[in-house]
Amino acid sequence: MIEVVGVGDDGWDGLDGARRRLVAGASTLIGGRRHLDLLGPHAPGAELVPWPSPLRAGLPELLRATGDAVALASGDPLRSGIATTLVDLLGADAVRVHPAVGSDALARARQGWSAESATVVTAVGRDLRAVLPHLAPAARLVVLCSDGADPARLGALLAERGWGASTLTARWHLGGPDEGARSERADAFAGGTADLVLCCVEVRAEDPAAVSPTAGPVPGRPEDFIAHDGQLTKRDVRASALARLRPTAGAHLWDLGAGNGSVALEWCLAAERTSATCVERDPTRAQRIRDNAAALGLAGRVEVVVGDTTTTDLIPFATPDAVFVGGGLDEDLLARAWQALPAGGRLVAHAVTLEGEGSLVATHGRTGGELTRVSVERAVPLGRYLSWTPARAVVQLAVTRPHGAS
Repeated sequence: MIEVVGVGDDGWDGLDGARRRLVAGASTLIGGRRHLDLLGPHAPGAELVPWPSPLRAGLPELLRATGDAVALASGDPLRSGIATTLVDLLGADAVRVHPAVGSDALARARQGWSAESATVVTAVGRDLRAVLPHLAPAARLVVLCSDGADPARLGALLAERGWGASTLTARWHLGGPDEGARSERADAFAGGTADLVLCCVEVRAEDPAAVSPTAGPVPGRPEDFIAHDGQLTKRDVRASALARLRPTAGAHLWDLGAGNGSVALEWCLAAERTSATCVERDPTRAQRIRDNAAALGLAGRVEVVVGDTTTTDLIPFATPDAVFVGGGLDEDLLARAWQALPAGGRLVAHAVTLEGEGSLVATHGRTGGELTRVSVERAVPLGRYLSWTPARAVVQLAVTRPHGAS
């Protein structure tokens, strides 16, 4: 059993009796240098052991050597903290967490924001673009930062994306004797702060009429929401596909024949903690998917595999909750995708050729589901007038795998 004690910036003074007893009675204290310096003097008989570097690779050996120990962490150890890693390595039954008030809760208290009205985004050790999927007019964000340079970087990022009118409040050393804050428009925030810092952002668009096309979770964004070479599922048909794929929090998608990644990226923007594996045979497009994911703040959630969908082994991929087949479609690929889905998983496939349509009809005969032919017409100039111009019709198969399906 390892006890994980959350520590605020006020150190020993902020610990309740139970956490003080754990620290004072420890034979081994593990933590970062700052926490060991704060609490080490209150555990005179304890061996003080810093976290290994690299952290995750070195933890198993450290834990074997120290046995039962008390680990020190900032605030809530399960909020972007060491307790999450320890539970992952050891299991929940081997880790007991004693949280302090987290810095995000203290920040909301200073701002007067309820928990329900704010979203916490961690950029600790991560790309600040992780905030981008959460930007929408009137959103409230608490952004956990890596260091004192992040607030100015965040302000510049917001300004670059059209959100420069947002109010950005940097708060550092929350709850401690050196607590401080600075609040400015995002596009005017410059200079560094203390390192133990987070940012509270009240999101406003510089030009409300030109709000980012990525704002909000609803799919069907205009084609230019990503960089592409024309090989992507168009917005009206894409919205239909996403409605049937039904992204939910934490769900994983296979996007087979991903093109420039429009379906996978909209899947990830539609719900928290969603992720996707994209298979695309063209290396240039595959790299463009990676670049698009990074530009949208989704880099850690989108895996890209270069390969032909008809020959790529799908077995090693993370189990999908949904599969979209947009390119390289044939009956064998549809059958393999169907077999990979668990009960309740959704398969959506599109075809624009007669051969592809035949594969969908044959698969529908085995799996059931919904066959739809989607035809979209857009008004375009014809001389001095407007005329309807049809896009290529798309045949769509959408089916949910039932329990016991073969």
